[in-house]
Amino acid sequence: MLGAIIGDIVGSRFEWNNYRAKDFEFFHKKCFFTDDSIMTLAIAKALIECNENYDKLSDYAVKYMRKIGGPYPYSGYGGRFYEWMYSKTPAPYYSFGNGSAMRVSACGFVAKTLDEVKELSHKVTCVTHNHPEGLKGAEATAVAVFLAKTGSSKEKIKKFIERNYYSMDFMIDDIRDTYEFNETCQDTVPQAIKAFLESNSFVDAIRIAISVGGDSDTLACITGGIAEAYYGISEDIKEVAKSYLDEKLLKILEEFYQKFPFNK
Repeated sequence: MLGAIIGDIVGSRFEWNNYRAKDFEFFHKKCFFTDDSIMTLAIAKALIECNENYDKLSDYAVKYMRKIGGPYPYSGYGGRFYEWMYSKTPAPYYSFGNGSAMRVSACGFVAKTLDEVKELSHKVTCVTHNHPEGLKGAEATAVAVFLAKTGSSKEKIKKFIERNYYSMDFMIDDIRDTYEFNETCQDTVPQAIKAFLESNSFVDAIRIAISVGGDSDTLACITGGIAEAYYGISEDIKEVAKSYLDEKLLKILEEFYQKFPFNK
């Protein structure tokens, strides 16, 4: 889950100023957390509060996305999500935006079975992104995290994604020069998963994802959650990443890993 936040932070300075190469300074003074990190932590908090009984997970997802996200109105929310966030009567709005996928990584770390990760993903996604492509993008991301966490090889992950969600029949080098900014699941999640599949380390996965261009922070956020589950994250990178979060967000992060420990 921290991997998603790191992807967001590192990618933040490139969202509107794409850099289509891997040789950038990883952490930079211009980096910052965006709505991707905030919503990732909001879903993490919803999972914590369920105390492993997920019957009310959708209700908790609504509660904590609004409670945790509300104090950060200028963090980069999409227009319709912004309206949902501050509405008196929040309701799903049939979105297939990539926001469903960027916030879902914690489900992959929490779930104990493949069926459960799909269930958790659906429950935290349907409250906003109830379009089939929105649900699909979130589920593909959460499933990839779960498979990576539970020891699946990259080849097995690739085949599962291809069989159930998206074609992986492309190379990042072949799309880098022509890929454009896109906020849909169907044109963000496949590229993010492919960036992970082509990587050789956690840091390399983030670098590849950012080098694609487009919605850099979200693309790297999606990649980062999967890469953490597969490679783990070095302690020095963890500590630097945490320094970008404020006290309130850091507390949720630490609470999540206390309840759902993950070491690799």
